Amino acid sequence: MTPTLDRLIASTTEVDPPLAALDLPTLRGNAADLVRRAGGTPVRVASKSVRCRAVLQVALGEKLTGADGFRGIMAYSLREAMWLARHGANDILMGYPTSDRGALAELSSDPELLDRITLMVDSEDQLDFILDAAGTTSLRARLCIDVDASLRLGPVHIGVRRSPLREPAAVAAFGKRADKRGFAVVGVMFYEAQIAGLPDTSPPIGWMKRASAKELATRRSAVVNAVQSEVGVLEIVNSGGTGSLEVSSADPVVTEVTAGSGLYVPTLFDDYRAFRPHPALYFALATARRPAPNIATLFGGGYIASGPASGSRVPRPMRPSRLKLLRNEGAGEVQTPVTGRAAATLGIGDRVWFRHAKAGELCERFAEVHVVDADGSRTAVPTYRGEGQCFG
Repeated sequence: MTPTLDRLIASTTEVDPPLAALDLPTLRGNAADLVRRAGGTPVRVASKSVRCRAVLQVALGEKLTGADGFRGIMAYSLREAMWLARHGANDILMGYPTSDRGALAELSSDPELLDRITLMVDSEDQLDFILDAAGTTSLRARLCIDVDASLRLGPVHIGVRRSPLREPAAVAAFGKRADKRGFAVVGVMFYEAQIAGLPDTSPPIGWMKRASAKELATRRSAVVNAVQSEVGVLEIVNSGGTGSLEVSSADPVVTEVTAGSGLYVPTLFDDYRAFRPHPALYFALATARRPAPNIATLFGGGYIASGPASGSRVPRPMRPSRLKLLRNEGAGEVQTPVTGRAAATLGIGDRVWFRHAKAGELCERFAEVHVVDADGSRTAVPTYRGEGQCFG
């Protein structure tokens, strides 16, 4: 971490904070590590964890298609997917269902977009919505079925609340109905958030992850077989996340795994045993006032990550070392006070470097990211926001 941050600091001295900076050698190393961990299974890039077209191109090539173990994009917004397709991406899987009528109407009228984008669905109501938005009774849109991948222990639900579809028979019946209505069912997806998104912080969590992986491996195969018996061979069996690549890719029924956060490596991924974190993305704030000898107040910084409101979602000061946020103020909308021994040495304009808790969300706060190469050269590249895009 220190050589990376040293390089970013040295290369951005002439840039006024707030600024975001990305170390290109570390990013490339993280990309290679994701491919290694996937063990030969193609890695689909989760765009929500990147939100910068230039960074997507580092993994997928200039046309956003695939290279060196990466293949395709998992988009979070249909409008985002269409935008990326018009920039060359030809294999985009929606990670979530869409309720954007205008985007669906636009998609349905463009055969090239219909060929490049696969919609995510998990209910009959969504099929009705798609056809209504398209203004037709039949649409040969590509569909992937989202299947609940949580762990059930009696009445206890461990994992996220996503799809209502879980058991093989129910998933297959839904796939059959979609096929009869004219849709092209090409895949199924299983996102095991309780494995991929949970740090290894205790023995009980380790036990839960192993139990979940065992249960899902059996059920996933049964679901795939059941669906294929109704709609034919599936192109896509998607699973996994940055925290579970080894587990998901080990299942022979899985055709691809998804990862995105592992490119930037935010603080929420510091406590995983499956890999060693190498943070690539940081941001810097400048000191604007000194309200007390041991407190420096910085401009900006209230970049709170999504998820349950807790200390794990706030940005973490990294340099100077041993700084911390004030308990009563935290990271503020316009100003962020920090305290600690090093705070007494900060003068007006001096910088404090932070890491964000979640990956791509930081890019919603900046119009550009300063990408720094091994030789210290720096290039500013636009984020989605910098390209005038806001997808929610």
